[in-house]
Amino acid sequence: MPQPVIKPTVYLETTVISYLAAWPSRDIVRQAHQQITREWWENRRSSFDLLASELVVREASAGDASAAQERLRLLAGVRLLAVTNPAVELAEHIVRRGAIPTNAAVDALHVAVAAANGVDYLLTWNCRHLANAAMRHMIDVACADRGFRPPVICTPESLSDEADDEGRNRG
Repeated sequence: MPQPVIKPTVYLETTVISYLAAWPSRDIVRQAHQQITREWWENRRSSFDLLASELVVREASAGDASAAQERLRLLAGVRLLAVTNPAVELAEHIVRRGAIPTNAAVDALHVAVAAANGVDYLLTWNCRHLANAAMRHMIDVACADRGFRPPVICTPESLSDEADDEGRNRG
C-alpha cells in the first residue's frame, strides 16, 4: 500500500493573512509583498498543511469589520493550534532570553505555538522581530533551551520548491 504524502506544515502568522486580504497599498514595497502573498496563496499553499492559532484569529478579528470578515474567511478551514501552557512558557523564555523584545511578546507567542507543535515553517511578513536574520539565532537557541525544534521563519517570497524539499527532510 502506498505511503500517504506528508506535507510540510506552515503556521500562517497574522501579517500573511492581513497582506492577503488588504486593499492594494500605495506603498510600492507593501504592494509587492501583497502580490507575492497572493501568488503564494494561489500557487503554493496546496503544497503545505496550513495551520494558524487562536492568537491569529484574535488578531485577524481586530480592526475594520469588513476587513476582519475577509481575514476570517481566509482562515476558514485552516487548522487552529491551541495556545497551550508549554507554548506560553516557551514564549516567556524567548522574551527573557532577549530573542524577541518584551514589547513584541505576542510575536514570541507565535513562534512558541509553532515550535511547541513541531511546525516546519512560520510564514510571516514581520521582518522586525520574526523573519530577521540577526535575531534568528537567538530564537533558535531559546527554543532549543526548552527542547523544542524551532520552525523555519520565512516570508512567502522565500518559501520556494527547494524549501519544500528541505521541510520534508527535516524530520
